[in-house]
Amino acid sequence: MAENWWGEHLLARGSDSDTWAISTEPVSRGELRKTVADLSELFGDHGISDGNSVLLRMKPSFTYLQVLLALWSRGAQVILVDFRLKPAEYDPLIARVRPQYAVVAEGAEGPMAGFRQESGFAVRRMLDGRPAEGDIRLVQFSSGSTGRPKVIGRPAGSVLAELERHAALPAIPGEGDRVLLLNSVMHNMGLVSGVLHALAAGATLVVPPTLRPAEVVRLMARTRATAVYGTPAHYALLARVRDAPPLPDLRLAVSGGERMPQETFDDFRVGFGLPICPVYGVTEIGLIAGDLSGASVPPQVGPPVPGIDVEVTAGELYIRMDRSPYLYGDQGDRYESGRLRTFDRFDQDPATGVLTMRGRADSLVVVGGLKVDLAEVEAMLLDHPRVTEAVVVHAEAIEAFVGAEGELAADELTAWCRTRLSAVKIPRRFTVTDRLPRSSMGKLVRDHAVLSGRGTPEAPSPDEGDT
Repeated sequence: MAENWWGEHLLARGSDSDTWAISTEPVSRGELRKTVADLSELFGDHGISDGNSVLLRMKPSFTYLQVLLALWSRGAQVILVDFRLKPAEYDPLIARVRPQYAVVAEGAEGPMAGFRQESGFAVRRMLDGRPAEGDIRLVQFSSGSTGRPKVIGRPAGSVLAELERHAALPAIPGEGDRVLLLNSVMHNMGLVSGVLHALAAGATLVVPPTLRPAEVVRLMARTRATAVYGTPAHYALLARVRDAPPLPDLRLAVSGGERMPQETFDDFRVGFGLPICPVYGVTEIGLIAGDLSGASVPPQVGPPVPGIDVEVTAGELYIRMDRSPYLYGDQGDRYESGRLRTFDRFDQDPATGVLTMRGRADSLVVVGGLKVDLAEVEAMLLDHPRVTEAVVVHAEAIEAFVGAEGELAADELTAWCRTRLSAVKIPRRFTVTDRLPRSSMGKLVRDHAVLSGRGTPEAPSPDEGDT
């Protein structure tokens, strides 16, 4: 192991007999510690040490998490790459980050089979790899929902600071809690808010081996889950479950990743008896705002958490950061003079500090000399009783891509919009399908080429993907 491993205290929490995590079977903290130590020795035999860069691309499993912790324990910079990326997406990422090593799934081809207890992997030495970027220990990629993913690097201190922000949130899961995690462990909310926070706080992690809603709810009952973390898409699926078993221990439902639809919020509250609490963050820095009290309702996301310096300028949210999170000159217009531009539009209550999400800054377009907020058009389409999801983009004209239940004609959507929107805001073209493409983070893709069938989405929809 590295002489001073930054996350050693995370593994040291609890006794060997304490349950660390549950999927198809429980894993104790003692088993976790032994496996991480054995894997660290294995990676040392391969020559991986402090300052090496290692790409990690495996199927989601407890082995994946143990490998990640073992690589960090050796002082490596770990580059997380989604298992589901196609070669046309994966190969350019490899060329950009140029890792010295790759830890990859054995038998990586084939469909996603949910979360696994264990999974095989191989270690490869890469030609022409470059070492870690300074003190960067975690490298991730932006969602890519609006274009080419950006390379984001976080030092160990950034991850630890985010864990401190989580710990400061009232009602956050702690020792004795059982946290059912639906978010992908390959991305920030699942990894930091779910896996690492539970490890640090002494909570037990519960990861469903499948995302079939009825089975997820049964697992919640069987493990007596006290909290559930997911995205709006996950909660929409859970809200459809009928005749759910009693969940007397469930006290908290937390959502992040994208804006929560009011219908999903209401349906889940009716079905499960508690509100969905919002958190808001970005890959570049992690958790920014949240409210676990149940007082914030969509589109509110709660006040900024302690330790975060935010400002709303001209309706846009900016975050104070002492350094750019972007690697390889990949910041564009997102970081300047110590401020990260989120491109998310917010209002902030001057008395309470509560942030209310208003959409994306890049959703404002000019049509015929008039400003049109595409998020407003999306919201109006989502009010239609048969529309389940919607993305509105502006290329040569405003276009709407709609996911719907059952038959839904473009003429009907046009008529719906004409009674609710001014003429300049009505989409000129509608594309209706049963399901819209999503990125590997579960976010709706907003790239026009992908939506119109000229590109490839990163990942399947949430009910087909992993946790």
